[in-house]
Amino acid sequence: MARLRLGEILIKQGLITEAQLKEVIEAQKTEKEHIGELLLSKGMIKEEELATALGQQLLIPYAAKSSGLLTPQKDQRLEKMISFEYAKEHLILPLSKNMNSLTCAIFNPFDLIVIDNVKKMTNCEVNLVIATKSDLAKAINEFYSTNESARSQMWGNAVEKSSVMSEQDRLDAAADDKGESELSLDKIIARAEEAPVIKLVDLIIRQAIDEKASDIHIELFKDKLDVRYRIDGELYQIPPPAKHLHSPIVSRVKILAAMDIAEKRLPQDGRISVRLEGDRTVDLRVSTLPCVWGEKVVMRILDRDAIKLDLSLLGFEPKQLELLRRALKTPYGLFFVTGPTGSGKSTTLYSCLKEVMDPSKNIMTAEDPVEFRIDGINQVHVRPDIGFTFAEALRSFLRQDPDIVMVGEVRDLETAQICVRAALTGHFVLSTLHTSDAPSAITRLMDIGIAPYLLTPTLTMVVAQRLGRKLCPNCKEAYEPKLEELGEIKLNADLIYRPKGCNMCSHTGYRGRVVISELVHVDDEMRRLISKQATYVEIRDAARANGMMTMFETGLRKVENGVTSLEEVMGVCVV
Repeated sequence: MARLRLGEILIKQGLITEAQLKEVIEAQKTEKEHIGELLLSKGMIKEEELATALGQQLLIPYAAKSSGLLTPQKDQRLEKMISFEYAKEHLILPLSKNMNSLTCAIFNPFDLIVIDNVKKMTNCEVNLVIATKSDLAKAINEFYSTNESARSQMWGNAVEKSSVMSEQDRLDAAADDKGESELSLDKIIARAEEAPVIKLVDLIIRQAIDEKASDIHIELFKDKLDVRYRIDGELYQIPPPAKHLHSPIVSRVKILAAMDIAEKRLPQDGRISVRLEGDRTVDLRVSTLPCVWGEKVVMRILDRDAIKLDLSLLGFEPKQLELLRRALKTPYGLFFVTGPTGSGKSTTLYSCLKEVMDPSKNIMTAEDPVEFRIDGINQVHVRPDIGFTFAEALRSFLRQDPDIVMVGEVRDLETAQICVRAALTGHFVLSTLHTSDAPSAITRLMDIGIAPYLLTPTLTMVVAQRLGRKLCPNCKEAYEPKLEELGEIKLNADLIYRPKGCNMCSHTGYRGRVVISELVHVDDEMRRLISKQATYVEIRDAARANGMMTMFETGLRKVENGVTSLEEVMGVCVV
């Protein structure tokens, strides 16, 4: 028996007429939307009527909010199977998991790409129920915000319990305050392996991963212990454990990172690998530093699943992306990404490598340290402390028949000279510099001693970038900027957006970050300027004449498109 079309079902139920269906079919030729969406937008049917009819057509149950069928099962960690961002964008909500079968509520059951992506993300077969757009959006917000609240409550309970001191805690704290504490390795290990300490450290790390923090800071001061997360480039303080637990917490972290827990006088580095559900692995790079009041611990979170190494997703403008991809197709030359620490240079370089990966190419990287491990790329961790520098690694690479080489950073003349030599001998070399903008990278290379006649034939592109916080799509609000706020800034939009704050963004108004960039494409005119050792101003003006958008101009484009706020752009870019 042939399946009835949606229009036929709605006519049979008396919800629309044949004339209305013909009108919508005619409109579909130009508007390219699903018939159900057009019927809704023209007010011919209600959301519930559409969902019921779709369920009848596809033999899929309709889940009304009032029926309770849109309430996900608890304690199955469903929020980890489909992220809030994906659920919100594609209107799909996980409801329950049984063995290898995941039941999801969806608004558009015809979106086979979304369904297939969920299968790949969760490694489960997907069963569907249909829900209305408004019910589903509300259920998604409630579910993900409830799980966030539960985690916060768990952390709050752990912090509250940590304030209860045992008699031994009091004696140890008093000895520490007087500087009389004796080093007892057995005692340190025993305290670090107590259940409350283990739970606290696990919660600190887990909550940081869930909140997509890039770093965890644990710091001791005279009267308090601070725990802070860096989220989207900003440090946020969370309710800290009791001060007397500083030493056990630091010792626990050292044990996990395979450090010397007895050594408190010297800085140490280590690494922790955290295995989460679904075979997901997150690496933590750990650093300790002896300070006046006690050791400070910083854990850098390297979550490969949280960072998508895809140039098209980083935030480059379409024209910039086109120039980038054209430069990456060059068989040899120098490609630099520049910016301050924390500006996303490494992520951009890794994304470039993913773009050019090919089984026919030998790709090698020299890094300090290796942040993301990528199959198909030979990655080397340099060790300057034992004489294995970037320059030494590069010399070895050139004997390994490479096609593409990535150098973590050009820090000195020796490394720069070997990069140039590699480019001259037919290799494509990617690296980073620390300069404030793209044109100044060219003058920096000449200033450190690279001869213009060597730079002219090798340099292909310089990318300068910053990271700006993206407005939370759930709560951003439109407004008309005042003249005094704009000053001399010209915007091609009457309304722009500003942060508001909600549960989804921890009331910051921002969620995620976007690249704000400028590109210098080295053409014949730029080569002529380099060969005559032109000044920074001459190089900048030539790049502008050639169509270069400055970082500030790129940022304004993102303000006009509602990606970020004017305040954020002015905070990260020079006008």
